[in-house]
Amino acid sequence: MPAYMIVTAKINDRDAFIKGYGAAAGKLVAQFGGKYVLRGPGAQLLEGEFGDAASMVISEWTNKEAALRFWNSEEYVEVKKLRQDIADCQVLLIEAPSILEALNG
Repeated sequence: MPAYMIVTAKINDRDAFIKGYGAAAGKLVAQFGGKYVLRGPGAQLLEGEFGDAASMVISEWTNKEAALRFWNSEEYVEVKKLRQDIADCQVLLIEAPSILEALNG
């Protein structure tokens, strides 16, 4: 079953984040078999305490194990260091039917 990694990020230095972490993480997502479903700034918080004006990223993986291979890889552990002190992130991983499967349900 496909898995989705959902990231909410409060970014303090957008330029440094995009040029450093964003570029490096994007290459690794592709290298590990993931694909981006959504990447965008300016989320509107409707409920809760985390996320107003935050950036949102959703990546799709063939399964939870593939996403965790990416997340736990030595390469990504190093890339995550690029966002220290410039972003606060909340990251979730969930298994769910693919978007197309859900629409055709």
